[in-house]
Amino acid sequence: MLKFIVLKIITNEIQINMMQIYHNSRCGKSRNCLVLLESSNKKFEVIHYLTHPPSFEELSTIIEKLNIKPMALVRQKEKIWIENYKDQKLDDKQIILAMISYPILIERPIVVKGSKAIIGRDLEKVSMFIS
Repeated sequence: MLKFIVLKIITNEIQINMMQIYHNSRCGKSRNCLVLLESSNKKFEVIHYLTHPPSFEELSTIIEKLNIKPMALVRQKEKIWIENYKDQKLDDKQIILAMISYPILIERPIVVKGSKAIIGRDLEKVSMFIS
């Protein structure tokens, strides 16, 4: 019984510490970031956030790890944003809810490593971040 508990704790710890990439396969920057992660030979999980959007809690945690305000994660040139939200005065919670409702609004790719995260549009910065 004790071996099972120890193994479960270790397994959960590994999953928590594994890098993650929030990926959109239709985005060139996201594809390039994915190639960089693959070539690093480090373990990571690919999260296709358009088909499996993060929950409110997950997105809030990502924003905290990025150390940014929610608005900084919004793709403000997306048609959905312009047509539905551009001229509205939204608080942080409403912005997060908009990104959950329309995950295409989330800037990509996002690489999460432990307690930190980075928007992976600059591959040089991603390379330094994952090393």
